[in-house]
Amino acid sequence: MPVLYHAYHTRSSSLVTLIDELGADVDIRDVSVRRGDGSGAVDPANPHPEGKVPYLVDGDEHLRERGAIMLYLTDRYPEAGLGPVHGAPGRGAYLSWLSYYQGVMEPLLLLRVAGLSHPVIGETLRDVDTMTARLAEALERGPWLLGERFSAADLLCVSPFGWLPDLIPDHPAIHDWVRRCEERPAAQRTRARDAASAARAAEMA
Repeated sequence: MPVLYHAYHTRSSSLVTLIDELGADVDIRDVSVRRGDGSGAVDPANPHPEGKVPYLVDGDEHLRERGAIMLYLTDRYPEAGLGPVHGAPGRGAYLSWLSYYQGVMEPLLLLRVAGLSHPVIGETLRDVDTMTARLAEALERGPWLLGERFSAADLLCVSPFGWLPDLIPDHPAIHDWVRRCEERPAAQRTRARDAASAARAAEMA
């Protein structure tokens, strides 16, 4: 059985939601991580070489980075229809969105939070306004990034806006998309699971 190493209220929460959406038989193991406020610590039970989450172990396969894990899981559980498989229509767009998030969206949003800018960033990644335009173009054609089909690409690309709503671009199609993603039952169950884990950790502190 695959094992996902997870910590509440982190990037790995989107993987918990994906596993729920897939109906996948994956063991979710909660571990501690070092957090931005100085709390927490690296968990010796976590095999991630940097002590981070998410980290997926499936036999001899060890995966890190959310885009890679999402692609691996949607390919492993194709019957759920959460990612076009090789040769299926939409596969190119699906791969592009997973890579766009990891390579462009998240770096741009982190740089904005950090208040950093540089001409090289603009030449390489463009800017948040350009990112907003790319999201809006896709979402104006259909309710999801792949059109009529909800996919793991939506889970990945929407994830920062759940934690940092002030970063949600001021565009109605994007606001509606964020709301639709957050209203999905699997997303609600993940938030409840994380809240319960956070409460237990607070009691033990």
